[in-house]
Amino acid sequence: MAKTTRRRGEALEQAILEAVTAELAEHGYAGLTFEGVAARAETSKPVLYRRWPTKAEMVAAATVRANATTIVSPDTGSLAGDLLALLEQVRTVVDASDRSVLLTLMAELPPSAAESLRELLVARGTQLVQPIVDRARQRGELGDAPLPSRLLALPIDLVRHEILVTGTPSDAALRSIVDVILMPLLRAAAGHGRRPG
Repeated sequence: MAKTTRRRGEALEQAILEAVTAELAEHGYAGLTFEGVAARAETSKPVLYRRWPTKAEMVAAATVRANATTIVSPDTGSLAGDLLALLEQVRTVVDASDRSVLLTLMAELPPSAAESLRELLVARGTQLVQPIVDRARQRGELGDAPLPSRLLALPIDLVRHEILVTGTPSDAALRSIVDVILMPLLRAAAGHGRRPG
C-alpha cells in the first residue's frame, strides 16, 4: 500500500500532477498506472480516482499543467514577432514523446472529459495570447474590437494541430501560420489599429 501524506487542495493536486509527469517520463503512457502515480505522489488510488476517473483524464490534466509552467507570453516588440516566438516555444516544449502521448489521449479520452479538456486548452491559449494582443493594441497594430476566446486560443490550436499531424513543424510552417492565417485574421477581427501618421 502506498504511503500517504496528508495534503489537500492545490498542494495535493500539484504533487499528483508532478508525479504523473515523472511517471510518464519514466514509463511512457502505456506503462503509467494509478498505482505508480499514487506511490510517487505519496497518496492513495481513491484520491486519484475521485479527481480523474480514467488514466487519459489524469494525463491530460498533467500535460496541460506542465506546459502551462513552461510556455510564457513573449514580448519581441511586434505582433508578428510575438506570435512566432510563442509558436516556437510550443514547438520546443512538445517533443516527439509528447506527440505520442497526445495522440493516445485523443484516442482514449472519453467525450465528457474531452469537452473539459477543450475548455482548459482554450483558457490556456487565451491566457498566453491576450497579453500579446494587448501590447499590439498599445502599439497601434490592432484596433479595439473585442476578440472571442476561441480566436485568442487559435495560435496554440494551430501549432498543436501541426505537431499532431506532421510532427515537428518547420520554421517555414510556423511563419506561414503567422503570416497567412493569424495576422490577417486578427487584424480583420480587431480592426487594423491606428494608421501610421
